[in-house]
Amino acid sequence: MLREFCAENLTNVEKAIRAGAARVELCDDLSVGGVTPSPDVIERAVSVIHGLGATVMVMVRPRGGDFAYGERELRAMEEAIRTARALEADGVVFGCVREDALDESATERLAHVARGLDLTFHMAFDEIDPSLQPDALRRLARLGFSRVLAHGGPFSRSIDECLPHLCDLVRAAEGRIGVMPGGGVTWENAERVCERIGASEAHGTRIVRL
Repeated sequence: MLREFCAENLTNVEKAIRAGAARVELCDDLSVGGVTPSPDVIERAVSVIHGLGATVMVMVRPRGGDFAYGERELRAMEEAIRTARALEADGVVFGCVREDALDESATERLAHVARGLDLTFHMAFDEIDPSLQPDALRRLARLGFSRVLAHGGPFSRSIDECLPHLCDLVRAAEGRIGVMPGGGVTWENAERVCERIGASEAHGTRIVRL
Protein backbone atom coordinates (compact mmCIF):
# COMPACT_ATOMS: atom_id res chain seq x y z
CA MET A 1 0.00 0.00 0.00
CA LEU A 2 1.31 3.44 -0.97
CA ARG A 3 0.99 6.20 1.61
CA GLU A 4 0.64 9.76 0.30
CA PHE A 5 1.44 12.48 2.83
CA CYS A 6 -0.47 15.75 2.52
CA ALA A 7 2.02 18.53 3.31
CA GLU A 8 1.55 22.23 3.92
CA ASN A 9 4.66 23.55 2.21
CA LEU A 10 7.73 21.77 3.65
CA THR A 11 6.26 21.08 7.10
CA ASN A 12 7.20 17.54 8.22
CA VAL A 13 7.99 16.42 4.65
CA GLU A 14 11.33 14.83 5.50
CA LYS A 15 9.95 13.19 8.64
CA ALA A 16 6.98 11.79 6.73
CA ILE A 17 9.09 10.22 4.00
CA ARG A 18 11.44 8.68 6.53
CA ALA A 19 8.35 7.31 8.33
CA GLY A 20 7.14 5.58 5.16
CA ALA A 21 5.39 8.07 2.89
CA ALA A 22 6.26 7.28 -0.73
CA ARG A 23 4.50 10.28 -2.25
CA VAL A 24 3.81 13.84 -1.09
CA GLU A 25 0.91 16.06 -2.08
CA LEU A 26 2.38 19.55 -1.75
CA CYS A 27 -0.05 22.33 -0.81
CA ASP A 28 -0.21 25.72 0.80
CA ASP A 29 -2.85 26.81 3.35
CA LEU A 30 -4.51 23.59 4.43
CA SER A 31 -6.96 25.68 6.48
CA VAL A 32 -8.94 26.12 3.24
CA GLY A 33 -8.28 22.62 1.98
CA GLY A 34 -5.02 23.45 0.20
CA VAL A 35 -4.05 25.85 -2.58
CA THR A 36 -1.13 26.08 -4.99
CA PRO A 37 2.24 26.49 -3.24
CA SER A 38 4.72 29.12 -4.42
CA PRO A 39 7.33 28.28 -7.08
CA ASP A 40 10.09 28.66 -4.48
CA VAL A 41 8.42 26.12 -2.20
CA ILE A 42 7.87 23.72 -5.11
CA GLU A 43 11.51 23.95 -6.14
CA ARG A 44 12.82 23.31 -2.62
CA ALA A 45 10.31 20.55 -1.96
CA VAL A 46 11.10 18.71 -5.18
CA SER A 47 14.78 18.73 -4.28
CA VAL A 48 14.14 17.35 -0.79
CA ILE A 49 11.50 14.81 -1.81
CA HIS A 50 13.37 13.43 -4.81
CA GLY A 51 16.53 13.32 -2.75
CA LEU A 52 14.75 11.00 -0.33
CA GLY A 53 13.44 8.75 -3.09
CA ALA A 54 9.79 9.82 -3.02
CA THR A 55 7.57 11.55 -5.58
CA VAL A 56 5.73 14.86 -5.38
CA MET A 57 2.30 15.95 -6.57
CA VAL A 58 1.64 19.70 -6.61
CA MET A 59 -1.78 21.07 -5.72
CA VAL A 60 -3.17 23.34 -8.43
CA ARG A 61 -5.94 25.40 -6.86
CA PRO A 62 -5.99 29.20 -7.04
CA ARG A 63 -8.21 29.78 -3.99
CA GLY A 64 -10.33 28.16 -1.34
CA GLY A 65 -14.06 27.80 -1.73
CA ASP A 66 -15.85 26.02 -4.53
CA PHE A 67 -14.34 24.34 -7.58
CA ALA A 68 -16.09 26.28 -10.36
CA TYR A 69 -13.40 28.42 -11.96
CA GLY A 70 -13.59 31.44 -14.24
CA GLU A 71 -11.35 32.18 -17.20
CA ARG A 72 -8.76 34.15 -15.23
CA GLU A 73 -8.52 31.38 -12.64
CA LEU A 74 -8.16 28.70 -15.29
CA ARG A 75 -5.31 30.64 -16.89
CA ALA A 76 -3.62 30.85 -13.50
CA MET A 77 -4.05 27.09 -13.07
CA GLU A 78 -2.55 26.44 -16.49
CA GLU A 79 0.46 28.54 -15.53
CA ALA A 80 0.78 26.71 -12.21
CA ILE A 81 0.85 23.38 -14.06
CA ARG A 82 3.57 24.66 -16.39
CA THR A 83 5.55 25.86 -13.38
CA ALA A 84 5.22 22.50 -11.62
CA ARG A 85 6.43 20.73 -14.76
CA ALA A 86 9.37 23.10 -15.19
CA LEU A 87 10.38 22.54 -11.55
CA GLU A 88 10.30 18.76 -12.13
CA ALA A 89 7.30 17.82 -10.02
CA ASP A 90 6.03 14.33 -10.80
CA GLY A 91 2.41 15.32 -11.11
CA VAL A 92 -0.37 17.75 -10.30
CA VAL A 93 -3.60 17.62 -8.33
CA PHE A 94 -6.70 19.57 -9.33
CA GLY A 95 -10.47 19.29 -9.67
CA CYS A 96 -13.17 21.23 -11.46
CA VAL A 97 -16.83 20.83 -10.47
CA ARG A 98 -19.77 23.00 -11.48
CA GLU A 99 -23.38 22.59 -10.34
CA ASP A 100 -22.74 19.21 -8.67
CA ALA A 101 -21.24 17.72 -11.82
CA LEU A 102 -17.79 17.23 -13.27
CA ASP A 103 -16.81 20.36 -15.22
CA GLU A 104 -15.47 18.32 -18.10
CA SER A 105 -14.46 21.22 -20.35
CA ALA A 106 -12.33 22.88 -17.66
CA THR A 107 -10.91 19.54 -16.53
CA GLU A 108 -10.00 18.52 -20.08
CA ARG A 109 -8.38 21.91 -20.70
CA LEU A 110 -6.14 21.55 -17.65
CA ALA A 111 -5.41 17.87 -18.32
CA HIS A 112 -4.21 18.82 -21.81
CA VAL A 113 -1.70 21.28 -20.34
CA ALA A 114 -0.63 18.62 -17.81
CA ARG A 115 -0.19 15.85 -20.39
CA GLY A 116 2.69 13.57 -19.39
CA LEU A 117 2.41 14.38 -15.68
CA ASP A 118 0.77 12.11 -13.12
CA LEU A 119 -2.78 13.39 -12.50
CA THR A 120 -4.94 13.25 -9.38
CA PHE A 121 -8.49 14.64 -9.24
CA HIS A 122 -8.71 15.90 -5.67
CA MET A 123 -11.55 15.87 -3.14
CA ALA A 124 -13.64 18.12 -5.32
CA PHE A 125 -14.82 14.69 -6.48
CA ASP A 126 -16.94 14.46 -3.33
CA GLU A 127 -18.87 17.55 -4.52
CA ILE A 128 -20.16 15.63 -7.56
CA ASP A 129 -23.66 14.21 -7.17
CA PRO A 130 -23.18 10.55 -6.16
CA SER A 131 -25.41 9.39 -9.02
CA LEU A 132 -23.01 11.07 -11.47
CA GLN A 133 -19.79 9.83 -9.91
CA PRO A 134 -19.51 6.51 -11.82
CA ASP A 135 -19.69 8.36 -15.14
CA ALA A 136 -17.24 10.98 -13.85
CA LEU A 137 -14.76 8.19 -13.07
CA ARG A 138 -15.00 6.93 -16.64
CA ARG A 139 -14.52 10.41 -18.05
CA LEU A 140 -11.53 11.13 -15.82
CA ALA A 141 -9.91 7.84 -16.80
CA ARG A 142 -10.27 8.81 -20.46
CA LEU A 143 -8.63 12.16 -19.72
CA GLY A 144 -5.58 10.41 -18.29
CA PHE A 145 -6.13 10.73 -14.54
CA SER A 146 -4.40 8.07 -12.46
CA ARG A 147 -6.69 8.44 -9.47
CA VAL A 148 -9.38 10.36 -7.65
CA LEU A 149 -9.00 11.39 -4.01
CA ALA A 150 -12.28 10.90 -2.18
CA HIS A 151 -13.72 10.78 1.30
CA GLY A 152 -16.83 9.10 -0.02
CA GLY A 153 -19.31 11.53 1.48
CA PRO A 154 -19.59 14.76 3.50
CA PHE A 155 -16.84 15.39 6.04
CA SER A 156 -19.46 15.32 8.78
CA ARG A 157 -19.41 11.54 8.27
CA SER A 158 -16.48 9.45 9.48
CA ILE A 159 -14.34 7.51 7.02
CA ASP A 160 -15.86 4.29 8.38
CA GLU A 161 -19.37 5.54 7.56
CA CYS A 162 -18.19 6.30 4.02
CA LEU A 163 -16.62 2.90 3.32
CA PRO A 164 -19.70 1.41 1.58
CA HIS A 165 -19.77 4.25 -0.94
CA LEU A 166 -16.01 4.08 -1.46
CA CYS A 167 -16.44 0.37 -2.21
CA ASP A 168 -19.06 1.30 -4.81
CA LEU A 169 -16.64 3.77 -6.39
CA VAL A 170 -13.86 1.20 -6.59
CA ARG A 171 -16.25 -1.21 -8.31
CA ALA A 172 -17.43 1.51 -10.70
CA ALA A 173 -13.82 2.39 -11.56
CA GLU A 174 -13.32 -1.16 -12.88
CA GLY A 175 -9.56 -0.83 -12.56
CA ARG A 176 -9.39 2.02 -15.09
CA ILE A 177 -8.65 4.67 -12.45
CA GLY A 178 -7.65 4.45 -8.80
CA VAL A 179 -9.79 5.54 -5.86
CA MET A 180 -7.60 6.88 -3.05
CA PRO A 181 -9.35 7.32 0.31
CA GLY A 182 -8.67 10.43 2.36
CA GLY A 183 -10.15 12.55 5.11
CA GLY A 184 -9.88 10.69 8.39
CA VAL A 185 -7.42 8.12 7.02
CA THR A 186 -4.42 7.85 9.35
CA TRP A 187 -1.40 5.66 9.95
CA GLU A 188 -3.59 3.69 12.34
CA ASN A 189 -6.45 2.78 9.99
CA ALA A 190 -5.01 3.15 6.46
CA GLU A 191 -4.33 -0.53 5.86
CA ARG A 192 -7.76 -1.54 7.12
CA VAL A 193 -9.51 1.09 4.99
CA CYS A 194 -7.60 0.14 1.84
CA GLU A 195 -8.19 -3.57 2.38
CA ARG A 196 -11.91 -2.99 2.98
CA ILE A 197 -12.49 -1.01 -0.22
CA GLY A 198 -9.86 -2.65 -2.44
CA ALA A 199 -7.59 0.41 -2.80
CA SER A 200 -3.81 0.42 -3.14
CA GLU A 201 -3.13 4.02 -2.00
CA ALA A 202 -4.20 6.18 0.94
CA HIS A 203 -3.84 9.89 1.65
CA GLY A 204 -3.70 12.13 4.70
CA THR A 205 -1.86 14.58 6.91
CA ARG A 206 -1.44 11.74 9.44
CA ILE A 207 -0.91 8.89 7.00
CA VAL A 208 2.38 7.99 8.67
CA ARG A 209 3.36 8.10 12.32
CA LEU A 210 5.52 11.19 12.84
